[in-house]
This record gives sequence, structure tokens and C-alpha cells, in this order.
Amino acid sequence: MKESKRLILLKLIQFAKSSENKYKAGNYKGAIDDKREVNVILKSSSCDRELREKYEKELANIYSSKFDLINDYKKIIDESKRRKIISTLEKKSIEKYNNGDYERSIKALRRSEKYH
Repeated sequence: MKESKRLILLKLIQFAKSSENKYKAGNYKGAIDDKREVNVILKSSSCDRELREKYEKELANIYSSKFDLINDYKKIIDESKRRKIISTLEKKSIEKYNNGDYERSIKALRRSEKYH
């Protein structure tokens, strides 16, 4: 079972890095599609809390920044406010995706991931 979790984690990291590369190259549609695939995997029954935590640590390395205002804000808000922000950003991402605005969609989804 541990091997399957490791493979799932590697797949998640692969999609995250692919999305990041596509985002930097300006391929917002490709970036958002990769992120949506990550979300499908994360919401599946094969993904447990431990796997999500490992993925979020890896994600923090990918998005590392010297000045991270979201990380600072996360420290002072309570859990319910954080969940509400994540939900709002994810809804906004879906709305923008459905309207064909892939750049704004991926930006909202990337921002929501920083609140996890």
C-alpha cells in the first residue's frame, strides 16, 4: 500500500510541476487543466490526510517566495475563515474556467492552494 501512495504522490507532484511550467510559459489552459486533474486525485478515496500533507509540503517548495502575504495572513485568521476563502476562490476558478478565462481561473486556483 505504501508503494501506491508514493506513486500517487509522484503523480500529484508531476502534475503540479507541469502546471507551474505551463503557467510560466503563458499556457493558462494547460496549467488549469493540470491543476484540475490534481484536484480530482486529491478528492478521490485513494488520497488520505497524510498524502495531502506531503503534497502540500511539496507545493510550498514549488511556490516558495520571499514575501508571501498569504502565508502571513493564514497565521492570523481562524479555520472557518480560511475554509471560506478557499471555497470562494475555488468557485471563482470554476466560474472563470466555464467563461473561458483560463488565466484568471488558474490564478484563483493557485491562490486557493496557498490557503491549504
